[in-house]
Amino acid sequence: MAKLAANLSWLFAELPLLDRFAAAAALGFRAVEILYPYEVAASDIAAALAASGLELALINLPPGDLAAGERGFAARPGDERRFEAALDEALAYAAACGCTRLHAMSGRRIDGVAPAAHEATLIANLRSAAVRCAAAGVTLLIEPLNTRDNPGYVLTTTQQALAVIDAVAQPNVALQLDLYHTFITEGHVEARAHALRGRFAHVQLAGCPDRHEPDSGELDAGRILARLDADGYAGWIGLEYAPRTSTVAGLGWAKPYLSAPA
Repeated sequence: MAKLAANLSWLFAELPLLDRFAAAAALGFRAVEILYPYEVAASDIAAALAASGLELALINLPPGDLAAGERGFAARPGDERRFEAALDEALAYAAACGCTRLHAMSGRRIDGVAPAAHEATLIANLRSAAVRCAAAGVTLLIEPLNTRDNPGYVLTTTQQALAVIDAVAQPNVALQLDLYHTFITEGHVEARAHALRGRFAHVQLAGCPDRHEPDSGELDAGRILARLDADGYAGWIGLEYAPRTSTVAGLGWAKPYLSAPA
């Protein structure tokens, strides 16, 4: 049975972040993910998790200045120290909150820098980070993002991501499979997920092509969740979408996958 995690950066946005944990637990979620938890002290997040009985399934490394267009540093030559500092902060939050998956954002391309140089930087940074993450019991993830929503992003396809992962060749470095981004860039999401079975350690889900609830549109949530289940995927599936109205009103489709509230 699919295990759904509420992405608290997208869902329950009408509430302060620390209040979203209890709201998710009350609806039957048993795990959450947060894009960037760094606005709140790690100790406060750990306390909210404990009070709600939730697992923190995933966080991203700090991305830099989002308003200025930054989307991480892992693949940017010259930003190696910024990547190391971001990893330091993320590992500290992971340790405090019991999180075992970190997403290292590749970042946007630098004008005049060849794609091969970006990928070489990404491979080198991941190799170094993988050792530190392994010592902490953490899986390090990379995620392709579609260029419609993220123009200039370095990592854009699952094929490119797998080539990087194979070059890094560390057992705790894996693919983060976002079905929305995969749909936009590659299409044929169910077939692609099946082909990638065993290569990804976290999944994210949203409706396609509008990034609302996955209960209509071109991606059938029930079918893709059944496909993942049949393929033996037992990890979390993060709900990373913008509700059409409110989070609660749009969760009818998910009720079969949620636990009975404690």
